[in-house]
Amino acid sequence: MEPMTTMKKRDQQVEVLDGSDIMELVENKEVFSSFVDHKFQELDRDNDGKLSVKELQPAVADIGAAIGLPAQGSSPHSDHIYSEVLQEFTHGKQEKVSKSEFKEVLSDILLGMAAGLKRDPIVILRIDGEDLQEFINGPNYEAEMVSLFSQIESPDDSLRQYIIKALEKLTVEQGMPPSTDSWVMSNIVEPALQSCLAREYDKPISQETFLVEVKKVAECVAQHLKEQPVIVAHSENTFDGSGIKRLLSNKFELDKALNVAIEVVPKDRNGKMSKQYLRVALDAIGPSAELPPFGAVDQVNTFTMDKVVGDVLIMMNVDDGKLVKEEEFKKILTEIMGIIMLQLEGNPISVSTNSVVHEPLTSSSTLLQPSS
Repeated sequence: MEPMTTMKKRDQQVEVLDGSDIMELVENKEVFSSFVDHKFQELDRDNDGKLSVKELQPAVADIGAAIGLPAQGSSPHSDHIYSEVLQEFTHGKQEKVSKSEFKEVLSDILLGMAAGLKRDPIVILRIDGEDLQEFINGPNYEAEMVSLFSQIESPDDSLRQYIIKALEKLTVEQGMPPSTDSWVMSNIVEPALQSCLAREYDKPISQETFLVEVKKVAECVAQHLKEQPVIVAHSENTFDGSGIKRLLSNKFELDKALNVAIEVVPKDRNGKMSKQYLRVALDAIGPSAELPPFGAVDQVNTFTMDKVVGDVLIMMNVDDGKLVKEEEFKKILTEIMGIIMLQLEGNPISVSTNSVVHEPLTSSSTLLQPSS
């Protein structure tokens, strides 16, 4: 899979996070040993000579910031990588780690993060209005807008609603940040509408009016982006069931992933679990099976991806509330993954995610800086 081939942006606008920077850090033994030595004491808040998982978590977040990964909470896709990394760390169920273990665990965490990024690179885009301006003045603009008009045509919509819907359908490739993001709507789209939409028109809105007015507003959006560029974390993935296939073919990894998944499921006094929690367990096993968290991709694709998973869960009658033993629960969960795999093999789903990054790209990382 070559997820980034469609992104043909100017070099200064694009940064691809593919894990290579992390690999370089871990493989430089001298540098790696140096910051492990310096930072262990700094992270050991209670000075007991060991680090708890809680004490180690800021280190993982800091490493993410140091390599340019969007901060936790700002991008579902990068959060997926963070959670995969922390999940790898907690597999051993160690509550505390010594300094030597810290070095080893940190190395594992970094390599896990690098593997996640290598498999699913994240492109950091700086959207500054130039690409949008190019698109507006390009040869395909009118045809694209006519197509959009036919998709959103509704006699009840005002011109303002038409334009908002049109901007929502423009992509980052066309130079438009996701206007469904509340910050983009408030700081880019709304000001453009206020300053460039001169008046409302009688309904129904004609195609000609739409083409003229949406161009005016899009040009205003491009100007606002020039004054206030938007940073977007962009990823493209194809879910074809191959991740599930790899997991199902490796008994050791499958058993490990199943054990992690059932840890999030409540049990009754007899150790039985309700089938209604299979959906939760499936989400927990998602990172190992290379499946996105439920609802973690944009609206159009979420419907498609979530529908595949939802249909399989309905077929397996997971909401009947029946209590089953742990082994039966694991067996049903494995069967569900097998069916999802077959569905995706027959009809792979391509998804693209775009998340506005509200943190500056050059976050100050205390973990990867020498101690004072």
